[in-house]
Amino acid sequence: MTDSTMPTPGDIAPEFELADQDGNAVALSDFVGRKVVLYFYPKADTPGCTTQACGIRDRSSEYAAAGAVVVGVSPDPVAAVKKFHGKQSLNFTLLADADHVVCESYGVWGEKSMYGRKYWGAQRSTFVIDEAGVVRHVIPKASPKTHDDMVLAALAELAKA
Repeated sequence: MTDSTMPTPGDIAPEFELADQDGNAVALSDFVGRKVVLYFYPKADTPGCTTQACGIRDRSSEYAAAGAVVVGVSPDPVAAVKKFHGKQSLNFTLLADADHVVCESYGVWGEKSMYGRKYWGAQRSTFVIDEAGVVRHVIPKASPKTHDDMVLAALAELAKA
């Protein structure tokens, strides 16, 4: 359960350290000096999450051209994240937030409902963070199909600022 609020543009992005798909520790501070697209997705290897991850994979050259590193976070254990990363040949970092501490610190852990069943999970949301660790854009309830267009437009806008 969480009552934390989502960071808004102008806020310092909450620092974190999680294990990546290979079990290595990755911290937000590892990316100081680079733009970071930090996206939260509900569950590895589900249809919407696969659409979203493959979209990022397929447009990785556009993210690179915008000077951004992409990091995906889900409340899955490392083993599930590793399997998803390999199965979809993903070319960016996925982090395992099995205790949903980072989801909570970003205000994306909330009550969800599917087929009349209520449960807690990660809300699909994206944060564009600048080189100094400041949140510049927030895309709450991101759509897997339009995610890349929205994020790349935010990065283009950031480049003009």
